[in-house]
Amino acid sequence: MRWKIPAGALMALVFLIPAAPAVAQTESPGLNESCQTVERKVYKDIHKLVTIDLDTATNVEVRVLANQILAAATADSLLVLPRATQERLDGTAEDLREFLKDDMQNTWSTDLRITVARTLTGAGTNVNEAAQKVLRDGAIDAYLAYLNNGLYAARALDCASQPTATPTSQPTATPTSQPTTTPSASPSATTTVAPTPTSSASLGAPGGEGGGLPVTGANTATVAGIGGALLLLGWAGYLIGRRRRSRFVA
Repeated sequence: MRWKIPAGALMALVFLIPAAPAVAQTESPGLNESCQTVERKVYKDIHKLVTIDLDTATNVEVRVLANQILAAATADSLLVLPRATQERLDGTAEDLREFLKDDMQNTWSTDLRITVARTLTGAGTNVNEAAQKVLRDGAIDAYLAYLNNGLYAARALDCASQPTATPTSQPTATPTSQPTTTPSASPSATTTVAPTPTSSASLGAPGGEGGGLPVTGANTATVAGIGGALLLLGWAGYLIGRRRRSRFVA
């Protein structure tokens, strides 16, 4: 480009250096989606960067302004405006000037609208109502007021209305740990099992050292029958022997 001279580049750097701290400004802490305290993200009012007359400004001044807008849009994590501005910076001076005069504001408004819509993800009742109201308004000033202040005020109301989960978690955790450990040790079970084998063995043994139970019933009749038979045999033997002896004497 014929208008890209070293002096213009130096002027651009001079203007860009003080612009960066202004973009990084933050306000008082606020709450995020998880109701945790964080630093607020302040979205830059790009309107305030346009301090020159775009019809009469030089090409160098227009390019410096475009770089300031690019830095602010990038710091705000916008999607469309940084890419569109960079494309015009890579083009002609006339295209860049026309973009800043006509298309820049509409592109920036689209980015802010997208950013507001993102806050509806998992939003509470108050955040949802505030965001929907701003989206219906559709003005850049309304978008900035919501993103920088209204969002945090509505989120604080939603977080304050949420029930606290801390009282319910403690009672359920403490009773479960104690009952599981106490029943595991049962000394009574080991002492009651030991006597049962000894008593059953002493009762079932028929001929132990302590003596068994007396024999009765069918065993007694058998012994008596055998004894009677032996007694008869002995008596018969005695008679036979006596008769033989008498015969021998005669």
